[in-house]
Amino acid sequence: MSETVLKLEGVTKSFGPVDVIKGVDLNVRRGQVQALLGENGAGKSTLIKMIAGVHEPDSGRILVDGKEVRIPDTKASEALGIATIHQELNLVPTMSVAENIVLGRTPQRYGLVNRKHLKAQAQAALHLIGLDVDLDTPVGELGVAKQQLVEIAKALSMNARILILDEPTAALTGKEVDALFTVLEGLKAKGVAMVFISHHLDELARIAETICVLRDGAFIAEVPSDTDEDELVRLMVGRSIENQYPRDTPPERGDVLLEVAGLTTQGSFQDISFEVHSGEVVGLAGLVGAGRTEIIRAIAGADTYDSGSIRVNGQELRGGDIGAAIRAGVGHIPEDRKAQALVLDASVADNLGFATLYPTARAGIADRSGQHRRAGEVAEKLRIRMSGLDQAIRNLSGGNQQKAVFGRWVLANSKVLLLDEPTRGVDVGAKVEIYNIINEVTAAGGAVLMASSDLPEVLGMSDRILVMSGGQLAGQLPKDSTQDEVMTLAVANVTSATSAAATNSASHDPKD
Repeated sequence: MSETVLKLEGVTKSFGPVDVIKGVDLNVRRGQVQALLGENGAGKSTLIKMIAGVHEPDSGRILVDGKEVRIPDTKASEALGIATIHQELNLVPTMSVAENIVLGRTPQRYGLVNRKHLKAQAQAALHLIGLDVDLDTPVGELGVAKQQLVEIAKALSMNARILILDEPTAALTGKEVDALFTVLEGLKAKGVAMVFISHHLDELARIAETICVLRDGAFIAEVPSDTDEDELVRLMVGRSIENQYPRDTPPERGDVLLEVAGLTTQGSFQDISFEVHSGEVVGLAGLVGAGRTEIIRAIAGADTYDSGSIRVNGQELRGGDIGAAIRAGVGHIPEDRKAQALVLDASVADNLGFATLYPTARAGIADRSGQHRRAGEVAEKLRIRMSGLDQAIRNLSGGNQQKAVFGRWVLANSKVLLLDEPTRGVDVGAKVEIYNIINEVTAAGGAVLMASSDLPEVLGMSDRILVMSGGQLAGQLPKDSTQDEVMTLAVANVTSATSAAATNSASHDPKD
């Protein structure tokens, strides 16, 4: 057994009357990855924030190298060699890669920034993880995967020997996850100890040695990473989940509710045509960058489009008008709930009621008591876990925040739901609850268009699947299709474009 470098013994944490962490033990070992698994709201984020110096435990002990320590703030955590990479990356988009890596520790000479030393430090950090990018590139111009690696390089530049990673793969593609795991394996070989949080159970077996399971703030078990997934789910939620994709008997398909014809936006997607019927879930699959999100946003009125038309229940919908889409019965759940769907400092009740605030107003005055009552009914129906409707929504777990976004459109009685990565960052128990909400919408005669990078989700919850490739619809598949069949269509236009480029390159005469 490898040496334990970080140990938590019986730590507790409460916020007011709510006990969030209840006597949890955790062992983080040199050169190993300790996975942290639990439902949204199980206490994972609070636990790592105690290690990071954001919160101090109310009781219990934290030991580093066998010695009890106090971590009152993030500086104290960094001084102990602990670096935390939160789910929301802590980078400044307008600053360069090099400046982000040394942010807060910028080397100076004679009171001025020592740019030579700055770049040398940054380059050394990038070398540790094998990332080859221009140091002067603004970090906001990098893709999410490379930004994630810059964040890791930043942590390692602080001589971190204990690395905490909170949902590092949430926004990554399969290939990007593979690249990240290659980096993490290299760090393990160098003796770096890691805590890794993920809701993707298959990832834990690949990268972790052991899994610590939390439930309702309490330590449940520490098990090997090759533990059967069904057993992990049982430990995590306290019960077995027999059907993770509860869409076995979809409702009968009815009239067309959403009709898209010839929709085109230059550089994003072209000539997109399809229909979604009442009672139906249509999946929208494809690689990152295929145009799925852009289509969803165009239908929702969040973005304009160049040509084509959108009809909802037979009525043409004006482009670039969110209000018109809402009035037509369209609800939009975007891929980034925190940045695009929620007002984080507003209450749960307010966030649930934003889509119905104007329609329920009386003589221009908001029906506050009615809004509060209706929000309470929806919150109870969707089993949103909270201390009360007046709680700031930023303090809810990710799964409960997502259910609140769904609740907004349930409250608005939306007939067409546009879902973009509807269960990203959500645990398996909350996923099933969200899937049941989708089933209730279609059972009531609604229609759902669901874009997702999670192929098992697309195959498990869709009645038919539209596959995007290179901004075009590559084809349609039935519910019982395989992942290989989806991926064959998803890469069709990408492969064609690559072959065409290679042909053009080979036939080009340099002397022309």
